[in-house]
Amino acid sequence: MELRPGYKQTEAGVILEDWDVKQLGEVIEKIVGGGTPSRSIQHYWGGEIPWVTVKDFATFNPRHSQEAITRTGLQNSASHLIPKGTLITSTRMALGKAAVYEVDVAINQDLKALFLKPVLKTQFLHYWFQYHEKIIDDMGSGSTVKGISLPDLKKIEFLLPTRPEQEAIAEALSDADALIESLEQLIIKKRHIKQGAMQQLLSGKKRLPGFSGEWQVKRLGDVVEIVSGGTPKTGVSAYWDGDIKWCTPTDITGTAGKYLSETARTISGVGLANCSARLLPAGALLLCSRATIGEIKIATGAICTNQGFKSLICGKDVSNEYLYYLLLTMKARIVEKAIGSTFLEISKKDAFLLEVSLPPIDEQTAIAQILTDMDAEIAAIEARRDKTRAIKQGMMQALLTGRTRLI
Repeated sequence: MELRPGYKQTEAGVILEDWDVKQLGEVIEKIVGGGTPSRSIQHYWGGEIPWVTVKDFATFNPRHSQEAITRTGLQNSASHLIPKGTLITSTRMALGKAAVYEVDVAINQDLKALFLKPVLKTQFLHYWFQYHEKIIDDMGSGSTVKGISLPDLKKIEFLLPTRPEQEAIAEALSDADALIESLEQLIIKKRHIKQGAMQQLLSGKKRLPGFSGEWQVKRLGDVVEIVSGGTPKTGVSAYWDGDIKWCTPTDITGTAGKYLSETARTISGVGLANCSARLLPAGALLLCSRATIGEIKIATGAICTNQGFKSLICGKDVSNEYLYYLLLTMKARIVEKAIGSTFLEISKKDAFLLEVSLPPIDEQTAIAQILTDMDAEIAAIEARRDKTRAIKQGMMQALLTGRTRLI
């Protein structure tokens, strides 16, 4: 088969003519490991040197770590001070994850610092690790804790562009990261604004223009109907897989946003008739009373729940959307009401006695609309962020394989 112009045949396949196939070990000057100072010696800890572990990769901050050690702690352990700008990767547990810090850091024994030869740009290799994280993770072995040996790490093959092209690729992907980060910060800002609006509007501290009149403090059970749930016998197949949605707390926690439309399991009409669950109307508030107490969604259609709920059907003087937001602010109070020796649960009586602040219904509706609009704005930014992440993933696939050239 004739090669296209600009390509060459290698043991790894056909690649770009000015690219090479390298093993990681060929482009690494040295690998430095880490260690943990003795936990029993207090003055080894709480110093000014960030001490990085795999946990820090999950909540990455380029200038901070969850724990820090002292200079004495560093000197009396197997850890090393890794200069800023060095690629650090995990060889135990979170295999394939890598990070570059903007400050000097110490590392523990699960991490390795890769000092690269001049032919390889750190930022390029960082993006290569990001794209190939799962492949590296699949190379790991171990029954209790998955790890990858240094010899196996060094044998990993990758495509190496010229240094100028590495820099161009890293710059393009860095621009994508910068956009993602700016969207993340905007989401955080909008969430803080919404939180402040909820605190002001749902307490009556701030009134919307055009509204007056007194707010009333009512017991929850006086303004809504509180409904418990139930579970049909699991051994009776006729009770299951029908057309009635049957909600569990897992459905609530596994669903983003305010509304719940789908459930993992369904039951039949005969199943509903033979258990303590009750069919709830669209608009009912599904309030978790066990496990993830205080989590809440609004049902978009007819639904029933298991016994882990105290669902709320609003009366004519209560907006379900308003009550949804109000109960979110009351989660800590709801959790405090939970009791039980086997598992914590808020009882129907305690749910009934919860006090809620209610303005007139038209003001409830207006408040809920403002908060709904804020939610929609945040969701739109989140969608843009997610789309940008997907675009970046596509960019990595195209750029790291040479399918798209920048120079």
